[in-house]
Amino acid sequence: MAYLAFTDVLGAAAPAIPQPQPLSSSPAADRPRARFSALEWSVVALAERDSLSTLQSPGRVAVALGTLFGSRPNPQLADSKLEALRKIAVLTWHQGYHIAESAIRGFLGAGFTQDHYALLASSITNARARRDRRNSR
Repeated sequence: MAYLAFTDVLGAAAPAIPQPQPLSSSPAADRPRARFSALEWSVVALAERDSLSTLQSPGRVAVALGTLFGSRPNPQLADSKLEALRKIAVLTWHQGYHIAESAIRGFLGAGFTQDHYALLASSITNARARRDRRNSR
């Protein structure tokens, strides 16, 4: 059996063989997982009861009727980040994943990430499925 010394052939030590990198070093794995606080989850839960009309400012007729018959409480939240969460949650409760890109951009512009949207949408979709199964019995 022959032995070849690489230092003799190359004039220096053989280069080190690069070690494979673990799969967890991908950019997505380096990011922290998206999470919502208890307050944010309560906003998502309350948004289930809100209608799509709560996403727009009331028109003149609605204001006039509110003056005559008493107005509904305004569901809009004072905190802009929580309001963005409420809006996207209302849309998701009513429309599932069929949401306009501009609405998602508004959600992301409020400081949330796409991982937050994925968490929100999957949670609401699962809750809708459970509700539909319960109502079909």
